[in-house]
Amino acid sequence: MPQSLISIIVPCYNQAQYLDECLQSVLVQTYQNWECIIVNDGSPDNTEEVSRRWTNKDSRFKYLKKENGGLSSARNFGIENSKGEWILPLDSDDKISKNYLKLASDVFSENYTIIYSNAEYFGLEKGIWGLPEYSASALATNNIIFCSAIFKKNTWYNAGGYDESMKVALEDWEFWIRILKNGGAVHKINQTCFYYRIKNNSMIAALDWSVKEPVIKYIEQKHIDFFQKHFGTYHELSQYKKRYALKNTENKEIKKKLASKRYIFIDRLLSFFNK
Repeated sequence: MPQSLISIIVPCYNQAQYLDECLQSVLVQTYQNWECIIVNDGSPDNTEEVSRRWTNKDSRFKYLKKENGGLSSARNFGIENSKGEWILPLDSDDKISKNYLKLASDVFSENYTIIYSNAEYFGLEKGIWGLPEYSASALATNNIIFCSAIFKKNTWYNAGGYDESMKVALEDWEFWIRILKNGGAVHKINQTCFYYRIKNNSMIAALDWSVKEPVIKYIEQKHIDFFQKHFGTYHELSQYKKRYALKNTENKEIKKKLASKRYIFIDRLLSFFNK
């Protein structure tokens, strides 16, 4: 049986200094039937120079350039121009293990909607990214699937692609919710196949609630039926809010700060029940 073609989509904007490491992780894949589409999203750095070296090295690397439109726009542009049956979005500062494609391809025949794996941080911080097993209720409380999960191109097409109005963060969470809110099977590979780079700006974004709050509010409003379904009744949500308040009184300062954001999130969901 011929191997399915996997299209790896690598948007790049001012990340040329990390691009070699990212693309090297693609080149060494044990699964051979892939193409890698590098999308220069109007980057003013030397992304084109670095990309051309890779397209000259291996014909499976393709290079595209577009006007700056943000991460969702760049991903959509790359996917539109891809030829693969399966899609793997890979940010240009991250990397994947050499057996990720092979392990994912082993379960292609089982018709999963999304395939992902265990993950780790690297860069300014190192450690295990403790992603739970998938459930719709877990997805409703947090983005538990990393951005480089694998899915069929047809799934992307039917969902309408990534939401290009989302230019700051969490566009992948909204995309997963849209794909899975009405059902779908998810498979988690029990090996570490994805490595997420921690940089100064990524750590700031992870903690800056003023950046994330309007984005989360947008996702809540867009998919309120999904959140209400998986958080349960008004009474259950109220009890959940109370438990959060009690639980976080003894946490360390940073954990209290982060937990308080979830408290606000739950509080706002309660307000939607009253509308």
